[in-house]
Amino acid sequence: MSSKLGRRLNDSVLGAWSLVPPSEKLDHLLRYLSTWSGTDKFFTLVQSVCKILVHLLSLRARIQHRAGFRKAPVSTSAGAFGKFASAVGDSQMLGRFWGLLQIFQWLISLERSQQPTRNLLTIERLQGWSMLGYYPFEHLCYLRIHDIIPATIPSPATLLNPAAKPISLDTGDLSLLSCRFWASYVLLQFAHLREDRKLLQLKHRSLRKAKAGSLTAAEKQDLARRWDAYWSGMLVNVCNLPLSLHHSTKGGLIHNPVLVDVLGLITSVASFRSGWIATAVPSIPAPEIAEIVAPPVEMQS
Repeated sequence: MSSKLGRRLNDSVLGAWSLVPPSEKLDHLLRYLSTWSGTDKFFTLVQSVCKILVHLLSLRARIQHRAGFRKAPVSTSAGAFGKFASAVGDSQMLGRFWGLLQIFQWLISLERSQQPTRNLLTIERLQGWSMLGYYPFEHLCYLRIHDIIPATIPSPATLLNPAAKPISLDTGDLSLLSCRFWASYVLLQFAHLREDRKLLQLKHRSLRKAKAGSLTAAEKQDLARRWDAYWSGMLVNVCNLPLSLHHSTKGGLIHNPVLVDVLGLITSVASFRSGWIATAVPSIPAPEIAEIVAPPVEMQS
């Protein structure tokens, strides 16, 4: 009797998770976050939401102060969200230290797989090379921000001339160089999207011609999925263009920080959604370069 009671207690207490049904969405989320790109997109979304909350909470504090409901026009919650956004951005920069390996792998596979057009091959080669410039400068910037490497390093020219000036590693200059390589990638992505659109239109016409104008439900679904990915990519790139130009210029081009953060939020939501759709099934296709390229994190000096 006591052993039966013990088993029942064991099952009801320790085995309480048997009452929780399996969740496909949880499986999907874990599958997505288990990828390097998915984790980066998730934290980019978290950081973007925190930045928007900072603006909203600060605005609320100012309104309450003017109405006499708050002693000071300052929100402690806004400060907390701002610190958390900075911590997330810092961890993202550290986590991207193996991002360069992804680019190496992608460029190697690019040369061993046939591309639909020669133009697309050239564009993706240029994009890969732009990322080879982007990541090292971001890594150096991170190391300088945390004083891991010195502000100056000996110049290779000292091997020939001991009096040669050392190389200065300024965080602002390193950040600008990194973002300029990213801006070149963003500009090239418009050419990539143009080629993608041509290929999608050609595929659509070919299918309609082969099927005498009528497509099966599966073919319609596949085309709809491809067009959805295309327009999501276009939205991300349209928002990334002003951001890349802004961060690539000393002093920035956009003087309204709210607009900068709104553009970042739109980009992060669209990117996360695209990645979520792409990992909807267990068999994940080989990523395109747009899936493994991570936009710069706002540098904190």
